[in-house]
Amino acid sequence: MTSPAPPRQIRIGTRGSRLARWQSEWVASALRERSPGLEVELVEIKTHGDRDRNSPLAAIGGTGLFTKEIQRALLDGAVDVAVHSLKDLPTQGPDGLILGATPPREDVADALIAPEYRRLESLPAGAKVGTGSLRRRAQLLHARPDLDVEAVRGNVETRLNMALDGRLDAVVLAWAGLHRLGLHDRVTQRLEPPAILPAVGQGALGIECRADDAPTRTLLALLDDRPTHVAVVAERRALAELEGGCMIPMAAWGRIADDGRLHLDASVFDPDGRSRISSCLSASPAGPDDLGRRVAQALRDQGADAILDAFRAGR
Repeated sequence: MTSPAPPRQIRIGTRGSRLARWQSEWVASALRERSPGLEVELVEIKTHGDRDRNSPLAAIGGTGLFTKEIQRALLDGAVDVAVHSLKDLPTQGPDGLILGATPPREDVADALIAPEYRRLESLPAGAKVGTGSLRRRAQLLHARPDLDVEAVRGNVETRLNMALDGRLDAVVLAWAGLHRLGLHDRVTQRLEPPAILPAVGQGALGIECRADDAPTRTLLALLDDRPTHVAVVAERRALAELEGGCMIPMAAWGRIADDGRLHLDASVFDPDGRSRISSCLSASPAGPDDLGRRVAQALRDQGADAILDAFRAGR
């Protein structure tokens, strides 16, 4: 059976931030390169998370804050493709959509920007550190319970400037976003796994399309990177099994190691960093879903449900 011919024109739904547009422009350029003559249009869509720039993420609903409106436009046929930061994409999406491609992943590390003190271990007790992520907050406080971790919102540049202009002693952001925007020279310390684990899907793009749009699925398949794909499938399966969204204090790091096996490290935290439980298992890259399920069960066996239930009850 032959594959359907790819489309000659495509509309990409994107958020309006500088980073989101960079990511969508990258996808557009990659598609044009692989499909000469393809016409690509970027369609800017404002999400709930974009409209409310001040409330803490967990307080305004969490799951799907930066994706729902774009997914709705995709289902309605207003766009043909949606480009997301995969860490923002809920594991349980609407019927009718499919993850058409995950291009090669960027570096999964977090990044500390601390202009005066430079390193996490050098920050004085009581230093003010900004992050909008419960996962980052929990890991920072697990390592340094004497820090004052403050919730911050805004685009990459807004949060970065909170440290650069001295409003905070430090902020923690994803290395990938800073690198894509050419701002990685501001980083004073990389916070790398396994010491600091990333968010599920961190550093990866998720490109969605309609499940019944065979020509677009054929086109997007040209961008899919198999090592990235199996790694994020394992991470997302572990998150889904724990019935978590991107707002829960969970971290995961999937990768194909030098032994050729797919490895998955995952941790669940108390939001204040008092408790951490972890699991690290490996499997054939052919079975990422099963690996994610096994890691989630290993976390459950150590008490993950109790930690997450207490977190949900306290929200």
